Amino acid sequence: MENRSYLVQEFHPLETGMIYETAKDRKAEGYRLVQICASVVPEGYELLYTYDLDHVLLNYKVTMPVDEEIMSITGVYWSAFVFENELQDLFDVKFKHMELNYGGNFYTTNEPHPWKPETQEVSSETEEEEKTTQEGDA
Repeated sequence: MENRSYLVQEFHPLETGMIYETAKDRKAEGYRLVQICASVVPEGYELLYTYDLDHVLLNYKVTMPVDEEIMSITGVYWSAFVFENELQDLFDVKFKHMELNYGGNFYTTNEPHPWKPETQEVSSETEEEEKTTQEGDA
């Protein structure tokens, strides 16, 4: 049977204070940055940093509170500025020392930080209030 190492993915937990050091270590080992993405979880955010070397993916899961500020990895991987600005604009993830910071203007959205947990809760409450008001007017 042929070696199918390109199907290998590893997932590792990572503390917020180790994001930058881990990026430096992966870069020194020859890994490329594939992506950084975020999901809303009960604790705040789960960030997933993915690196690739020879078609083997290393994924690092970082769980963090909404208001925590984390270190940018743009000093290690320049291309991270795209992912970090996206997370800043859509989720309000706060980064320290971004090499290229669009200051919340990377994307144009109808409302600031549309995927930030508080924003979603407020939006739901506002929609419910509007619905109640409309029913009362009828």
